[in-house]
Amino acid sequence: MTNAENLPPEGALSEPKASKIWTDIDFTADGKQCGYFRLPISPHESAYGWIPIPVAVVRNKSGPRVLLISGNHGDEWEGQIVLMNFLRQVRHSDVRGTIIILPAANAPAVEAGRRVSPLDEGNLNRCFPGKPDGTPTWAIAHFIETSLLPGTDLVCDFHSGGSSLEYLHSTVIVRPHEEHKLEYLLSLAYQLGLPVGFITDAPTTGDQGLSGACERAGGIPYLSTELGGAGTVDLQALRAAEVGLLRLLGHVGALSRDQEFARTQKVRLLSRHPARDYVYSPAAGVFEPHVGLGERVQAGQVAGVIHCTEAPWREPHVVHFQRSGYVLCRRVPARTKIGDCLFNTADELPDSTAEQLLTDTGVLA
Repeated sequence: MTNAENLPPEGALSEPKASKIWTDIDFTADGKQCGYFRLPISPHESAYGWIPIPVAVVRNKSGPRVLLISGNHGDEWEGQIVLMNFLRQVRHSDVRGTIIILPAANAPAVEAGRRVSPLDEGNLNRCFPGKPDGTPTWAIAHFIETSLLPGTDLVCDFHSGGSSLEYLHSTVIVRPHEEHKLEYLLSLAYQLGLPVGFITDAPTTGDQGLSGACERAGGIPYLSTELGGAGTVDLQALRAAEVGLLRLLGHVGALSRDQEFARTQKVRLLSRHPARDYVYSPAAGVFEPHVGLGERVQAGQVAGVIHCTEAPWREPHVVHFQRSGYVLCRRVPARTKIGDCLFNTADELPDSTAEQLLTDTGVLA
């Protein structure tokens, strides 16, 4: 049995001495293992219980170490399905190195089907680096950062719009501090093969997200996604991500290359606008959007209106786009309140810039 005071040495999990989370999976052993990270909890209903956080590890001798995560937000379904399908299908003989699969990272949120945990209202992607003695979400964040990230060569974190947003099917790149690393991340985005790859200079998570944890852990390459959302499962995004994941893992040497997958010939590169330029609701009411995903908009253009249901005779509040660009993401629920994000937008990188970036990565060589 492995616990927080006696974790495996080099080649397995790094030792987070203060973590409460433990597991009986042996991360040094070759083969395919499935089980749980166990977070002790003592509620009224279960004095000596633990929260099960499902995990699978597939290890086959030497090779890269890849961490695949979904369920960072519990209501983002596409990534969870991608990783559950993958962990059931992948064979030990397929793998080169180690692949760790964490399909329900914030397990209480996943079980509840909510963005945040019902136990502490914790948003896992805003809790890094976490606290070993904190509430469940903070303890999970601490364990991921101190136990799973050290020694990892690549982190893939699968997100979508969840219950409140819908995104273009996108690979997300957080611009690294070292500019030369951007080329490598773009090459990975091309392998994943989603139709849009967008770069964000200032992630909404700040350094409290998993991308910040990867940066603190030595600049681990970090790739994320936005796979639709809208409170449902986007089948097109799901299938594209499933094939793209296999292609990506083969590209980095974590899977055997016995099976080849056709590569996307065109990746549309965007640069997301900062959060201050998103469109936010100025009032409570019913939102009537005037544009759709992917549309080109102009600064000052009407984005939509907010109807006041309490005084329907009033003129609706009109909301406008702050900047010209393309609609990357939109709010799904029609009911809205002051401060809700209605749209965010992005610039398309000029063809010459995009072509140069992809040429530098070898994608267009």
